[in-house]
Amino acid sequence: MLSKEEKLRFLNTLREDEEFRLAVAGLLGLNTILEELKKLRQDFQAHLELEEKRWEENRKRWEENNKRWEENDKKWEQVFKKLEEHSKILEQHSEILEQHSKILEEQRKLLEEHRKVLEEHTKILQQHSKMLEEHSRQIQEQGKSLAELKVVIGSMGRRWGSDLERTVLEIYRQALETKGIKPENVAKFTYEDVEGKYYRRGAKIEVDIYMHNDTTILIEVKSRAELEDVEWFLDKAGIVEKIIGRKADKLIIVAVNIDKDAYERAQALGIDVVAGAVIE
Repeated sequence: MLSKEEKLRFLNTLREDEEFRLAVAGLLGLNTILEELKKLRQDFQAHLELEEKRWEENRKRWEENNKRWEENDKKWEQVFKKLEEHSKILEQHSEILEQHSKILEEQRKLLEEHRKVLEEHTKILQQHSKMLEEHSRQIQEQGKSLAELKVVIGSMGRRWGSDLERTVLEIYRQALETKGIKPENVAKFTYEDVEGKYYRRGAKIEVDIYMHNDTTILIEVKSRAELEDVEWFLDKAGIVEKIIGRKADKLIIVAVNIDKDAYERAQALGIDVVAGAVIE
């Protein structure tokens, strides 16, 4: 019989010394069982290693998948943002289209109103055209009458102009006589330059002329004498002098009224002036 201490030493040795433990097991007929256990342990260890390897591979796959999911999430976020932006743009476009639709509707109404107005204007224009045709016909008839009247007035005007000049000369008889001129001795000088020898071809030159002994005085009679009348009288006097072949002794403007600038110009040119008033 083993003592208590020997038993404890045996158990410790069995626990700590594998060879001793196997020897004891062999002695006990456990070799076969131990081999099987060893094999099972090895197989289990290999299975654990394989499972760990698979778990590691799966972990890597999960990490890769997580990264992909994260990337996909980011992509989806971008897609959603773009969709939101597109949605806003579509909303804006919808609002713009709605506004355009309203504007088009308003324009359609305006066009319809304009069409009605144009129809009314067309009717009015047609009426006016008829009225204008009638007026044209009346104007043509009046034109014929005016042409006939013009002929009558022309002959009257020539007589009236001659009578007016004679009247003006009579009004200023006293002033003219002081210059040695009797109005009744003033004659109308008229020359038509057919060939354009002295002035423009076909031009008609008219001036009042007083000729007595060797004295020649050219006179321009006006109801109102303006600056251009003074200039033209000077030019006309030069033409008449060439026609009659002698130089005028004096140039006189006889007018009821004369503009101030015309009066001053006449004095500067040495033209005598007989007038009722000088107009500022």
